[in-house]
Amino acid sequence: MGFFRAAGVVYKPVEQIDLGPGSDEVYLKANVKAPRMAGFLVKIFTWFLELRIIGTLLLYILKRNNLIHKLVSNATLEEPPMFVPLHPFVDLNEQEVKQIDSDASPPERVQQAINCLHLTSEKSLDLKPSCFQRWTIADYSRAYSYGEITPRRVAEQFIDTVRESSSSHLPMSFFINYDAEDIIRQATESTLRYERGYPISTLDGVPIAIKDEIDCSPYPTTGGTKWLHKVRPCTGDACCVTRLRSCGAIIVGKTNMHELGAGPSGINPHYGTARNPYDPNKIAGGSSSGSAAVVSAGLCPVALGVDGGGSVRMPASLCGVVGFKPTFGRIPHSGVLPLNWTVGMVGILAGTLEDAFIVYAAISGQLPSHEPTALPARERFPLLNTTNPISNIKFAKYGEWFNDCSEEIKICCSNALHLLCERYKWKTVEVTIPGIEAMRLAHYVTIGSECSTSLSSHLEKLDFAELGWDARVALRIYSAFNSKEYIKAQKMRNRQMQIHNNIFAKADVIVSPTTGMTAYSIFDDALKTGELDYINGAAIIRYQIAGNFLGLPAVTVPVGYDKAGLPIGLQFMGKPWSEPTLMHVAFAMQALCISDYRKPEVFYDLLRKN
Repeated sequence: MGFFRAAGVVYKPVEQIDLGPGSDEVYLKANVKAPRMAGFLVKIFTWFLELRIIGTLLLYILKRNNLIHKLVSNATLEEPPMFVPLHPFVDLNEQEVKQIDSDASPPERVQQAINCLHLTSEKSLDLKPSCFQRWTIADYSRAYSYGEITPRRVAEQFIDTVRESSSSHLPMSFFINYDAEDIIRQATESTLRYERGYPISTLDGVPIAIKDEIDCSPYPTTGGTKWLHKVRPCTGDACCVTRLRSCGAIIVGKTNMHELGAGPSGINPHYGTARNPYDPNKIAGGSSSGSAAVVSAGLCPVALGVDGGGSVRMPASLCGVVGFKPTFGRIPHSGVLPLNWTVGMVGILAGTLEDAFIVYAAISGQLPSHEPTALPARERFPLLNTTNPISNIKFAKYGEWFNDCSEEIKICCSNALHLLCERYKWKTVEVTIPGIEAMRLAHYVTIGSECSTSLSSHLEKLDFAELGWDARVALRIYSAFNSKEYIKAQKMRNRQMQIHNNIFAKADVIVSPTTGMTAYSIFDDALKTGELDYINGAAIIRYQIAGNFLGLPAVTVPVGYDKAGLPIGLQFMGKPWSEPTLMHVAFAMQALCISDYRKPEVFYDLLRKN
């Protein structure tokens, strides 16, 4: 199709780019040209797309119209490709941190994290009516230690609640799989440890859910599909799950997710659609939809997800909880479905920053010997119990990008940032971050190529009737990317790595809204087929890409609500290995907003004493 070949962009060398606010670099908004499709319409489109000649033509048109050819395929870049976003360790001289023993066991690391927090000794289980707060890890541990409730009783209430939520008028579809007998077994063992006065750690008896992209016995790992677990059996726990178990946590099941992680809505035609606890008629976001929903609804204080393209941070923001994605390589990836091995990372969804920190302490640390890493020899935790907040923080803010969201999100996030800077005397530095749309497309080429390559041997034998229709479209598009496009995308990764390093020479943290819109409606026509909604998808994923494509740590914190009462998140993205600074900043933001947090429409109180 050379006659129709789109001219590619010639990118100037990074050293010639002006990253200041007066730069002549033009902000290019997402150029998504694809109508929403669901139901019978998406079936017809899929049939055409899977035809050899017509499908090839449609794919060419889609790639050209959505600027993949112009910005990636046919672009000219002088940078060499960077295939894995591994970062060499640089001592950042972070403030208010504590060095910890890198060889410490997970329970010891959890205790180190607890020592960094200011936790009250109060044992009341009565929520203040004027201030909504979810129960935290410390609340569970305290209640167990004082004998106010037992892990077994919490487990029984959890099981009853999940069953109730599944039979409601709008099924919440939190889980793909949970085993009541296994949950009770774990809870009984934890109860005995508390009765003997020897809990393993603060996490002992705390219910934690696991995204169904992470291996966890006794459950199959489906990846949100009806077939993947049949060709890739789960043979044991992922490393991160093993570490949680060693701390005494109760693993309560495998949460729902978008099929193969191939969308930001969380709509799953096989296992039901995980719904947003703030409005069950809205999406929870994806792909870690179930993990965000269970935390938001109070079923677990913490859940694990996998973040390949904002898949932890987006649903966390839409469901009004904290979402934390560490630096690439910080958390072991063994036992996670290898769907996107250079952009995906295990992440944490939690009701509070403190709980995200505690679980981060448990699952991070030295990696298995077969995993590539540049983990620092010295590891530090943030001292969140200090009376002296860190000083002289500079936020990089790209105004045109920051404001490319709904008006309500723009106002809410701007006000939150202003409040944060005013309270702590921190500063905002106006910058320009060029090539954000090109980076989004390069990430799409990368994650799509890696997913289709990972599944290629299975797809050759697969009956496509076992796939959801939206997943079939995604896999057909993914398979259309060629080696030249993948290499160009990796050259773009190197280019953007250099640009972001230059931004971080001016500031400590890049700040933005977490999503460009709040949760949108779930339509009935999508429930059986899934849906294609790339316009809303692009708005939701707008601020996520650098965290995954460049392997940077990032965290989202709830900062308000829109007029419909749907949550809004503010995102902080940091330098490689700067998790302590990010946690300090997120903790400070949370402290300013937490008194205004609202109770979701769907919420369960597992520490009730009846």
